Amino acid sequence: MTEGTTSAAAEGADTLTRLEQEGEIAADYLEGLLDIADLDGDIDMDVEADRASVSIISDTDGRDLQKLVGRDGEVLEALQELTRLAVHRETGDRSRLMLDIAGYRARKRSELSELGAKAAAEAKSSGEAVKLKPMTPFERKVVHDAVKAAGLRSESEGEEPQRFVVVLPA
Repeated sequence: MTEGTTSAAAEGADTLTRLEQEGEIAADYLEGLLDIADLDGDIDMDVEADRASVSIISDTDGRDLQKLVGRDGEVLEALQELTRLAVHRETGDRSRLMLDIAGYRARKRSELSELGAKAAAEAKSSGEAVKLKPMTPFERKVVHDAVKAAGLRSESEGEEPQRFVVVLPA
């Protein structure tokens, strides 16, 4: 093994350790939040695509946790930002942590991937650009990835919170 390989492996391990630490801090923060709100939920931590990922899952039907998702995921987005701030306070580093509650983001990701694939198919068949409704950064990222997987390009246009994806024909 060369010295460069060793340092790259060590750097990768350091990143994983840092992301695992972010997950631990986030889990502790969210456990406290669940206790305060008197809600039941299990916390699952993972590292996905170079970011810490924390999920709150219910061992029941998950209706209690829907309060933490809110309408169109608004409460979930706010909790994610608060959790990122808690991680930042502990580590001093900006976090890109993703939070999912009761499988909301996983379902949303699936729906958005399908939307991106349909928009790509429409742009291919019509030869016209397809404009989608305004979306959050997370939603746009999922759609961009689906369009890319379909072999087309897409761009984001507009200003937040009215920023939207445009799927471009080949």
